[in-house]
Amino acid sequence: MAHADGTADDGATAPLLASSTKSGKPPRRNMYAFACATLASMTTILMGYNLALMSGAQLFIREDLGLSDAQIEVLAGSINVFMLMSILAAGWAADLLGRRGTLVLANVFLMAGALAMSLGASYPALMAARCITSVGSGFSIVVTSVYNAEISPASMRGFLSSFLDMFVSLGLLLSYVSNYAFAGLPVHLGWRTMYAVGVLPPVLLAVGVLAMPESPRWLAMRGRHADARAVLVRTSDTPAEADLRLEEIKQAVKEEPQPQGSSDSDGGNAWKELLVRPSASVRRILVCVVGVHFFQQASGIDAIVLYSPLVFRKAGMSSNKAILGATIGVGVVKMCFVLVATLFSDRLGRRPLLLASTAGVAASMASLGVTLCIGVASAASMAASVLSVLAFMAAFSIGFGPLAGTYSAEIMPLRLRAQGASLGMAVNRLTCALVSMTFISLADAITMPGCFFLYAVVGAAACVFVYARMPETKGRSLEDMDVLFAK
Repeated sequence: MAHADGTADDGATAPLLASSTKSGKPPRRNMYAFACATLASMTTILMGYNLALMSGAQLFIREDLGLSDAQIEVLAGSINVFMLMSILAAGWAADLLGRRGTLVLANVFLMAGALAMSLGASYPALMAARCITSVGSGFSIVVTSVYNAEISPASMRGFLSSFLDMFVSLGLLLSYVSNYAFAGLPVHLGWRTMYAVGVLPPVLLAVGVLAMPESPRWLAMRGRHADARAVLVRTSDTPAEADLRLEEIKQAVKEEPQPQGSSDSDGGNAWKELLVRPSASVRRILVCVVGVHFFQQASGIDAIVLYSPLVFRKAGMSSNKAILGATIGVGVVKMCFVLVATLFSDRLGRRPLLLASTAGVAASMASLGVTLCIGVASAASMAASVLSVLAFMAAFSIGFGPLAGTYSAEIMPLRLRAQGASLGMAVNRLTCALVSMTFISLADAITMPGCFFLYAVVGAAACVFVYARMPETKGRSLEDMDVLFAK
């Protein structure tokens, strides 16, 4: 790799774009990159809304359509299984249609899914609607993480990449507010209104996405270097940095292995390099991507997001209004603490926040298990249970929530980034499906406190994994990650 002054080096030991942490004065925020990442991330509001809305809506769907516990469990968690195909296809779609075009398509499916849910009159109809919604959700979560990482200058990448979880958290909070606001409507109308509210926003967001530029890395992969530079000039801290970023991207594209007969739009070679013939550095990266996504979901986040009303009822709450009000508190805490990661991931680094987050997740899950073991419900035990849930959500949201996607998107090499993000998110959704579709059954088998003790053990294992396997990436350019993981 060449140095900025044009001298040669024999190995990938000195990236063209130096770490921003080496400069004395931090650069000011790039507002154009901020606006682009905001527009892209807003699609994930709808994903968060649709995923978490089932938390309160299930109370009314069960009564309206006469569904069993098993049907509710499958309905709540099935979207994660359905998302697998769209997640795995998202890398191919993002490379073929572009990051921007794929986000527009995601909004189309999210609109159709919300409409189908609001009109659903039977269990099969609702399952079909969840399947439609899953396509938009899968595309949005994968492509947003890739786009934000690729549009951001190194000095802001942690800040902008964490927007994904911040907007998912906003969608989650809005779903809890919707649950509470429409709970007073007739049973057959309330839950349908909750979903109908999500029909119009995707149309507006699709129009907004068309106003943002395409990813400079996708443009460079298509040989459109002038267009890529035009975007980089507006999304970099300085024109010189834009030129350096473009040079690194062009070198990364040039160094991609291109077997005869292959085409850029064919992701088959990328999948082979990722899964069949990975290099040592790619193998280390893959372990980090799969591991962080597995532990993020196996720590029990969806048990809280989807089933917090059941947890609060187990703690002694009896009123639906009180239960749904408590879930709003969960959403508020998540939203507030995601901002901590958003503001400090570029200052403190990814590792410190992930270590603090995983340790806090383990401790709060253990605390929740202990409080639910108390035989007789009292005001004190209810308060302790709610505080434990809020503590878990706070700990999860300062690191595990927003930084799993950020870390995964930034450490993948350019040629594998879309497919790598898809693979990581597929593991994420599979684990999420396992948790969300088994929580009620698992609670029947080992008790609800037993579930949370199990999640606490997973959180402790995650802390060890972060400490042992995940190096710091703060301030490094995306093209510098191969150097980091080659060590």
